[in-house]
Amino acid sequence: QAPDGPRRSPRVPRLSSARARAPHRNSKMQAPMEHRWSPYADNGGTCLGVAGNDFCVLAADTRLSTGYSILTRDCSKVTQLTDKCVIASCGMKSDAITLHKHMKARIVMYEHKHRRQPSVCAIAQMLSTMLYGKRFFPYYTFNVLCGVDDEGVGAVYHYDAIGSFERAPYTTSGSGSALVLSVLDCQLQKGNQPNVAKTA
Repeated sequence: QAPDGPRRSPRVPRLSSARARAPHRNSKMQAPMEHRWSPYADNGGTCLGVAGNDFCVLAADTRLSTGYSILTRDCSKVTQLTDKCVIASCGMKSDAITLHKHMKARIVMYEHKHRRQPSVCAIAQMLSTMLYGKRFFPYYTFNVLCGVDDEGVGAVYHYDAIGSFERAPYTTSGSGSALVLSVLDCQLQKGNQPNVAKTA
């Protein structure tokens, strides 16, 4: 401005009402992040049981994993409950440990009361009752119970998480059960194989 002219205030650019209301419209904001927590974890694993006329076989892998991480390759999923009964549990390892510990405690109480070990059929029913009793906050375990019954015949029981079970000539459970069951159907049941003697 001229030195002798009137003093004028500096010109301030005026913003439109839309830009005034949203001055950060073009700036990038971080997307909201959702955090979830679950009391359960899937530690994987696969087990299978096969019953015979006078024997029973239970096998399980020893890998303990979470997601894509392998925590250990030497972690057994099988627990011996009595001289004639074993159990394998896939799913959440901590729940499996707790379930096996409670089962062994109840078996010890049975032995103290009756002066003998419970039969495989009695343990199978007890396991179903224990799982169903936790149905509102269930053990995240998928169990296979195997043994030799009072008649000397092999017995295999398959369970879901809340205690529904059935006796079967063979079964499998866990993350690899779809692959194992197809092999068992082929080798034991001789499924879809005409003119072949079936063994199960």
